[in-house]
Amino acid sequence: MSHPIQLSQPFTLNNGQVIKNRLFKSAMSEQLGTKSHDPSHGLVNLYKTWADGGLGLAITGNIMIDRTALGEPKNVVLDTQSDLEPFKRWAQAGTTNNSQLWTQLNHPGKQIPNFISKEPVAPSAISLENGLEKGFNTPRALTEPEILDIIEKFATSARLSKEAGFTGVQIHGAHGYLVSQFLSPRHNARTDQWGGSLQNRMRFVLGVYQAIRQTVGDDFPIGIKLNSADFMRGGFTEQDSMEVVKALADAGINLIEISGGTYESPSMIGHKVKPTTQKREAYFLAYAEKVRSLVDTPVVVTGGFRSADGMTTALQSGATDFIGLARPLAVDPALPNKLMSDDKHVIKLRKLTTGVAAVDKMAMLDIVWYEFQLDRMANNKKPKANLSEWGVFFKTLGRAGVYAFRKRRG
Repeated sequence: MSHPIQLSQPFTLNNGQVIKNRLFKSAMSEQLGTKSHDPSHGLVNLYKTWADGGLGLAITGNIMIDRTALGEPKNVVLDTQSDLEPFKRWAQAGTTNNSQLWTQLNHPGKQIPNFISKEPVAPSAISLENGLEKGFNTPRALTEPEILDIIEKFATSARLSKEAGFTGVQIHGAHGYLVSQFLSPRHNARTDQWGGSLQNRMRFVLGVYQAIRQTVGDDFPIGIKLNSADFMRGGFTEQDSMEVVKALADAGINLIEISGGTYESPSMIGHKVKPTTQKREAYFLAYAEKVRSLVDTPVVVTGGFRSADGMTTALQSGATDFIGLARPLAVDPALPNKLMSDDKHVIKLRKLTTGVAAVDKMAMLDIVWYEFQLDRMANNKKPKANLSEWGVFFKTLGRAGVYAFRKRRG
């Protein structure tokens, strides 16, 4: 007789890699790269703290594959110019306590703030909308040789990740970055083999996956973070997403993390949540159940989980294999151990506000407040649940002026 799945139960990926439990840290922007875009010692401290907290698998924040294409000023870059030593220290710290640590590899495409890049690149020369055109320049359409070069850069970053001692890689294919721009008919208006039909639009992500696979071999896990949909008219639909999932599963991808939305429609940070979704805690569970009926690839659902009970119920329903956590781990890095030892454990995240809605929005309080918590842990301090919203606002302003509040990822 099989026992119901528990959070503490190990999981074996289809390449044989064992992840010691079902608790997964989803990528968060740490903003802890050095001036030369290497990992700072703060990242070593932060990921050691999370590994000690009991995580089965952690995904790093955005690591860029090309130092001429940064999504944010303090991004880490992993390319042939990188010094591998700090990456090795980071990998070693994040894999203590038998935890796994995978790099999240990304190219932002046109989602580069205009104070970083005068002319970003994208599948097509189409601007971001919904008020974002003020902070982001219109991109130039990529040539085919440039597309092939970017695919190669993904493979190089994956090879270097493996050399540095990370235990897997995740392709960032969500939230409106370059992979997601290729997939979306709203952003990809190409008429060559890289655009038009869904078959053509998914050629880029499959090319990235295959180039990485050829470079790292069959035993090294490759995952992807994929949008369930862009939630935008004329964008990447749920039906498209299902087809991409099937193609990636057939190609042999090892783990699919489900998210959704873009900068223009940010559902990844709980934008417009339905009551039925709130009851089940997680934002993308219904979609995950559909994916389940199509493919055998292991699935992670991230976004909204707050209680051990809600997490265990999601696992036992078969909708997901892993529970993706982000913000809760910024407030309590020991959360995995607590959830596994107490099936009634709940973490409550308070609603953040300065009391002035316009300031909250300008300060992107929902992102920056959590970044400050990561910064505390990077400096070997404990997170502070009652950290002042106004304090965060003024400190951010003091550090980087108005640039600090330019649109950033969720």
